Amino acid sequence: MIKSFVIAFVGFAGGLSVGAAFVSFLAVVGLIPRLAQLTKSYHKIRSYEWAIILGALVGTMCGLRSMEFHLLPILLVPIGLGLGVFVGMVAAGLTEVLNVLPILAKRLGVNEQILILLMAIVLGKMLGSLFHWSYFVNH
Repeated sequence: MIKSFVIAFVGFAGGLSVGAAFVSFLAVVGLIPRLAQLTKSYHKIRSYEWAIILGALVGTMCGLRSMEFHLLPILLVPIGLGLGVFVGMVAAGLTEVLNVLPILAKRLGVNEQILILLMAIVLGKMLGSLFHWSYFVNH
């Protein structure tokens, strides 16, 4: 009984921390306000926010339950385009956030080693992805 409670508590705490990190990431990138600015649809900001929240919840439920959808190939095209647009907007937002790295390097006094800092970030992401795919996907 206690073991189940601890597992549930740790899982809930992990979910809260990941959710908070996702929301703060979107806030730092400024994806929703930028989207509203580009499309001139400030009155739909609440709809954008709810779409992201519901998308995260549905994606999480699909991931936890290992759901499979048997869709027609023609239906996969708009889904793939939508996912590509989202990833592209997040990448565009990240390029704006990357302007923070030179300021951070200057304040930390590692201005000359900014290339090493960027390479550490890139290699860390690459090695983490390779570890994930080689260990978790095959097991």
